[in-house]
Amino acid sequence: MLREFATSLVDLIFDWGYIGIFLLMSIESSFIPFPSEIVLIPAGYLAHKGEMSIGMIMLSGVGGSMAGAYINYYLALMLGRKILRKYGRYFFINENAIDKMDNYFAKHGHISTFIGRLVPGIRQLISIPAGLSRMNLVLFSTYTALGASIWAFILVMLGYFIGENQELIDAYLKQITIFILAALVLLAICYAYFQKRKG
Repeated sequence: MLREFATSLVDLIFDWGYIGIFLLMSIESSFIPFPSEIVLIPAGYLAHKGEMSIGMIMLSGVGGSMAGAYINYYLALMLGRKILRKYGRYFFINENAIDKMDNYFAKHGHISTFIGRLVPGIRQLISIPAGLSRMNLVLFSTYTALGASIWAFILVMLGYFIGENQELIDAYLKQITIFILAALVLLAICYAYFQKRKG
């Protein structure tokens, strides 16, 4: 039912063109769960039909993803610590845990942000610990944009080359997601190995 509502919303917003894509991707990238594939895959199909530009879709999609990520980042930056200090004990989070998170993100925030942006279910949330730990904004922006661009490009290309074949899209999307997750695990292992050698 949620997916049907989201699809109807996409149809409505697509009447707004690139601004609609920007708004939908802002929602998807913030704390509101919204599947990016129902935005960018149809947009890619419209590009295939010559009704939209791939470049403008990418610009709108990544721009919207960045806007949503900044919402989470700044909300966590401004309010997160106050909330954690007041209610964190109910979730077994104390000052020591917050300090550990700060130290972790100071050292590994870039790789965590990049990997998080490509993992389903986490991509919307990774901006929150980054904001809580006051991660460097330039690094946060760079790795968020990189991860968001890769994911957006995959979805747009699926729509462009496969079009309206929903069964084929679902099959390819599942395979691509598994491949990405395997690649990210390998990346994390390599990163941990080189960090250990460095340390």
